Amino acid sequence: MGATHDDHHHAPDQNGRALRLGVGGPVGSGKTALVAALCRTLGPSTRLGVVTNDIYTTEDADFLRRSGVLDPERIVAVRTGCCPHTAIRDDIAANLDAVETLEDTFGPLDLVIVESGGDNLTATFSRGLADRQIFVLDVSGGDKVPRKGGPGVTSADLLVVNKTDLADHVGADLGVMARDAARVRGDRPVLFTSLRREPTATQVAGWVTAQLAACGR
Repeated sequence: MGATHDDHHHAPDQNGRALRLGVGGPVGSGKTALVAALCRTLGPSTRLGVVTNDIYTTEDADFLRRSGVLDPERIVAVRTGCCPHTAIRDDIAANLDAVETLEDTFGPLDLVIVESGGDNLTATFSRGLADRQIFVLDVSGGDKVPRKGGPGVTSADLLVVNKTDLADHVGADLGVMARDAARVRGDRPVLFTSLRREPTATQVAGWVTAQLAACGR
């Protein structure tokens, strides 16, 4: 079933539930590293929880727990047993249960980050699961990737192009990527980063902080 884009930004309900932030993107783009960076930067001032998705393992959750960026109990792993986009877009029950478990256990929370398993350019989150969506690309696929579009690239609230430190090694032109991303995304923001060089993801964290502020968090 194809995804449809909804420009309406859902806000946390009046009962004070957390803002839900979906983080998606292809395998190896740096989703888990970005989640770790956001926990590292926002954790001291934000009440956080994290839900990770893997098909058969708990590898991403285990990585985050070992990294020490958040109380391990606040990181919940979902094993989807199916294509990643199914669990974040089509049948979101397991992820909703995980989010609600975190809020019931540690609430009230300000932010719950839901990291998708690695998927392709069509991956988007159901707005019933995520209020805001970040899509993560990396430069190793070449500078052609943004212009290929796809719902993940075009409709995410924020596009993050990661691993800019590899651009020279893989022959990717960051200027071309910026131009093409702006063309397919219109006025939706795009941020370029190297999580290897800047493990705090300051610009992305600033964007998330602005979303929280807009929701009164």
